[in-house]
Amino acid sequence: MTSSPSFLTTIAVRPEIASDRPQIASLLRRAFGGTDEATLVERLADEGYVVLSLVAHREGTVLGQILFSRLTIANENGQHDALALAPLAVDPDQQRQGIGTKLVLCALEDLQKLGHKRVIVLGHPEYYRRFGFSSDLARKLNCAFSGHEAFMALEWSTKSEPSELHGTLTYPPPFGVFT
Repeated sequence: MTSSPSFLTTIAVRPEIASDRPQIASLLRRAFGGTDEATLVERLADEGYVVLSLVAHREGTVLGQILFSRLTIANENGQHDALALAPLAVDPDQQRQGIGTKLVLCALEDLQKLGHKRVIVLGHPEYYRRFGFSSDLARKLNCAFSGHEAFMALEWSTKSEPSELHGTLTYPPPFGVFT
């Protein structure tokens, strides 16, 4: 099913609020067919790692969610902040209508405005390349998820700033469920 412009205009994107959490947990279980992602999101929030969580909703019903949490890159220049995009979920009955794209675009714009410089994702290369993610940029990062095309990075920097996308990437402990 393709989305119509009028459908997407009925979808609003806003920061997650506490009362969204039960709907988000349910959405994640349906979208991923299990509890790992819902547990991850709950632990990231409870342990203070969440930097940004946006929901796409229509009339109070959460149809999608995107979450970014803190990461650290250690290299010869010191410690550098980065963010993990995980997870991105859209209600299975609402997929392929542009909701995920709307969430990614809104989130990346917000993150740039907040001054963040690096985002890491493990996901479908064809999908995330549309937003500027690159497996080549992530190639010099070492972590449990590195080493294949689905491990990608996005970096906003100026020509006068050196790239810090090299070294050891550390995910917060809640990601241990996936290693």
